[in-house]
Amino acid sequence: MEFSILDYSFIIVFFTVVLGIGIYVSKKSGKDANEYFLSGRTMPWWLLGLSMVATTFSTDTPNLVTDIVRTNGVSGNWVWWAFLLTGLLTVFVYAKLWRRSNVHTDLEFYEMRYGGATASFLRKFRAVYLGGLFNIITMASVTLAAIKIGGIMLGLEPWETVVGAGLITVSFSALGGFKGVVYTDFILFFVAMSGAIGAAYYLVNIPEVGGIHALMQHEAVASKLNILPDFSNKKALVTLFIIPLTVQWWSSWYPGAEPGGGGYIAQRMLAAKNENHAIGATFFFNIMHYALRPWPWILVALASLVVYPDIASIHEAFPNIAESKLGNDLAYSAMLTKLPSGLLGLVLASLVAAYMSTISTQLNWGSSYIVFDFYKQQINPKATEKQMVAVGRLSTVVLMVLSALFALLLENALQIFAILLTFGAGTGLIFILRWFWWRINAWSEIAAMFASGILSMVLAFTSLKPFLFDPATGVLPDWAEYPFVVVVTSVIWLIATYVTQPESKETLRSFYKKIQPGGPGWSKVVNEANADNVQIVNTKEKWSVPSGITAMLLGCVLIYSIMFATGYWIYGRTPQAMVLTVIAFVSGFLLIKAWNRMKGHLL
Repeated sequence: MEFSILDYSFIIVFFTVVLGIGIYVSKKSGKDANEYFLSGRTMPWWLLGLSMVATTFSTDTPNLVTDIVRTNGVSGNWVWWAFLLTGLLTVFVYAKLWRRSNVHTDLEFYEMRYGGATASFLRKFRAVYLGGLFNIITMASVTLAAIKIGGIMLGLEPWETVVGAGLITVSFSALGGFKGVVYTDFILFFVAMSGAIGAAYYLVNIPEVGGIHALMQHEAVASKLNILPDFSNKKALVTLFIIPLTVQWWSSWYPGAEPGGGGYIAQRMLAAKNENHAIGATFFFNIMHYALRPWPWILVALASLVVYPDIASIHEAFPNIAESKLGNDLAYSAMLTKLPSGLLGLVLASLVAAYMSTISTQLNWGSSYIVFDFYKQQINPKATEKQMVAVGRLSTVVLMVLSALFALLLENALQIFAILLTFGAGTGLIFILRWFWWRINAWSEIAAMFASGILSMVLAFTSLKPFLFDPATGVLPDWAEYPFVVVVTSVIWLIATYVTQPESKETLRSFYKKIQPGGPGWSKVVNEANADNVQIVNTKEKWSVPSGITAMLLGCVLIYSIMFATGYWIYGRTPQAMVLTVIAFVSGFLLIKAWNRMKGHLL
C-alpha cells in the first residue's frame, strides 16, 4: 500500500500527542502508587466512561466481530452481546459497592471479604494468574490483531509489528501510569470512532459493494443479516442465543465483562470521585459498547463477504500472509486496504489508537496486581511508594514482552475468545454471590478457579472431549460443553463451601460494616451481631438490590432496543426500527424514574 503525506501526518501527529501526554503526566503519576494506579481517586464519570469504551475498542475487536459475522452471521454476536446483562448488573448493583470498598485493586477485596492464610494465598495467586497469565493471553490476542493489520496494510513481518507497536505503547504506559492511560484514552476514543465510522461508510459504497441497498440484497450477505438466530436451526439457537443469555453471562469470568465487576472495569470504578461517578461511568460505557459501536464493524464484515467471499480469496489477494495466520478475521484488515489517501491514515491511526488504549490499560491493570497483590504482600511488605512505582514500571515492560512473544504463536481472534470464555466457565456465580451470601469463603473461590481451569485443559488436551461431545458418538450433544463445565464447576465449589469452615465472625462483621451489602444472605450475621450487642448495620435504608435489578432489566431493554433499532434503520426496515425506537424512549423514561428512586440508597 502507498501512503500519502496526509496519511503520515495523521499518524505522526497522533504518536506525538500520545507520547507527549505520557511525558507530561509522568512526574505526578510517579509520585506514589495511588497516583500511578488510581490517579488519586479523583476521576469524573465521563472521563472514566470514555476510557472504558476506548480500552475495549481494541485491534482484535473488529477482527473478532468480522470473524463472527462471516462465520455465524450478525446473530453470532450474541456470544458477547449477552454480556450486557453482566455489565448492567455491575452498573446498578456492584459499582457502588466497589467504590465503597476503597481498595487499591479488586484483588485486595479478598482479604477484606475473607480471612487468614487462605485469603492471602488466593489474593497472591490470582495476582499472578490474572495479572500475569490471563493478562498476557488477552494482550496477545490484541497484538495478534495488530500483527495481521500490519501484515496486510503495511507488509510488515510479525516481529516488526510487535516491536514497533510495543515499544511506543510500553513507553507511554510505563511513564504516565493510570492518569496517562485515561487522558490518552479520551483522545483515542474519538480517533478510533472516527476511523471506524469513516471506514464503514466508505467501504460500503465502493464499486465492488455498490452501496447499502446492494449490500443488503447480495446473496452472500442476505442470509447473514438476521439479528436473532434462525429458530429452526436448533444448534445455532442453543449455542448462539440460549446459552449466552441463560448461562454464559452470569457464569463466566471474561476480561471487561466480569460478573460482579472486576479487572480494569473495577480499577476505573475505584478511581472515580464517588459512588455516583462510578455508576455513571459504567453505565455510559455499556451504552456505547453495546448500543452504538458494533455497527461500523458489522457493516465492514458484511461488505467483506462481497469482496472476499472466502479465506482462499483473502489468501489470493495477500499471498505474503503466512498460512498459520489465515482466517476470516483477516477480512477486516483486507477491506481497509481499499481506503483512499487521508482516510487511510486516519483509520490506521485509529487502529493504532485502539491497540495502544487496550494494551496500556491491560499493562497498568496487570501491573497493579503485581505491585499491590504480589510484590508488596509476598516480597516486600515495607516497600516505599517509589519502590512500588519502580516495580510497576518494570512489570509493565515484562508483561509487554511476554504477551508479544505469545502473540507470535496464535492464529485467530475467535480461537482466543473461546479459550478465555471456557477457562472462566462456572466461576462467575461466585463473583455475584460473594457480596450477598455470607457462607461463601475463600475455599469456594479456590475450588471454582482450579476446577474450571483444570476441566477446560482436560477437555482441550485429552480424549474426554470427543468421548463426551462428539456429534456422532458423544454422550452429550456437542453444544453442551460449556454448560457441562459450568455445572461441574458449580457443584465442586458448592461442595467446597459446605465442607470447609465459614469465615470468622470478625471478618464477616468487618466486611458488612464497611460495605453494607444488606439482604437475606447476611441476616444470620446481622442477627448474631445484634445478639452480641455489636452494631454492624449503619443505615436504615431498604436493600437496594431489588430496585437495582429492576434498573438493570430496564437498562437492557433500553440498550438492546437502541442497538437493534440502529441495525434496522441501517437495513432499511423502517417499521421494525420505529417500534424499537419507541421502546427505547419508553424504557429510557422508566429507567430515569428507577434511577431517581435508587439515588437514596447511595452512601
